[in-house]
Amino acid sequence: MSQNNSRDFSKEMSEGFRAGATIAGGIKAEVTGPDTHDGLKQVELLRDLATRAKGGIGLSAVAPELVAEPMAQVTAQGIPMIAVAGGQVAPGSGVRLLIENDNYELGRMLADVTADKVPPDSAGKIVIGSNSPAMPALDQRAAGLRARLVERLPKLQVIGPLDTGRDLPANLATWQRLAEANPDALALLGTGDVDAINLAAVHAARNAKWLAGAFSLDPRALQGVKEGHLFASVSAEHFLKGAVAGWLLAEHAKTGRALPQGWFVAPGLTVQASNVDEIIRRQSNETNRLEAARPKIDVLIADPSQHLRPLDQAR
Repeated sequence: MSQNNSRDFSKEMSEGFRAGATIAGGIKAEVTGPDTHDGLKQVELLRDLATRAKGGIGLSAVAPELVAEPMAQVTAQGIPMIAVAGGQVAPGSGVRLLIENDNYELGRMLADVTADKVPPDSAGKIVIGSNSPAMPALDQRAAGLRARLVERLPKLQVIGPLDTGRDLPANLATWQRLAEANPDALALLGTGDVDAINLAAVHAARNAKWLAGAFSLDPRALQGVKEGHLFASVSAEHFLKGAVAGWLLAEHAKTGRALPQGWFVAPGLTVQASNVDEIIRRQSNETNRLEAARPKIDVLIADPSQHLRPLDQAR
């Protein structure tokens, strides 16, 4: 079950889930989710899904704490559940497996490519924005981004993370205001999908000199990288996370193979000018996406225990 069917990251995860189930073979996979970030609707859909998905459910939570009780009710029925993305598993959910990036490390990845573009003795400011404050995954990205920037560029003033808003038009207006208010900024950096789309648009409209970077594989973000309006976009590789979840649940449903327990740490990817054409081609259709991902999927599912950390360390 996805977080938000209208967003690129949810579509990626859903396609990956279907692909993973297909690789395992022998089961029927269904994907559903709300059309917006609507936690209550997600709870309603989860309860409906549990009436027929007896083989198992993977869920990417809008708000992990909101779905903890419904997830506990599902697991109490003997239906296995996997949490996919969301940054953490809420206490009391009964779920013992999370498939997620190390989001703190993803933040450090964007910080490092930013610092590589800026002379180490630079003075000035960098502004960090987040389109979904209090969402665990994005909060961890912001924390890693900020900590690494301070470490590598100690003379810089790092501002934020500031709330840039989840809604696309409001987020655009916020980044326009931040660009106007910080003309001397060396970089404007976002933590999410919407931030990437709108930072590219603001940078292009202003023909700006500051660096812009965020986290997304949305076609508009990739075009921003290609045109030089985003110097980098870090991908959480949602397709891979969905594929691992789909494969694990399918194997469990078919053979009774036990699901691993813990935090399955999924890899990320930095998209820059050097590889953006390759990534655009990869993302152009589902066939290309699966062809590019299949070797990575095979590595991840060959021995899931190699990618596990304790669940309480998830960040």
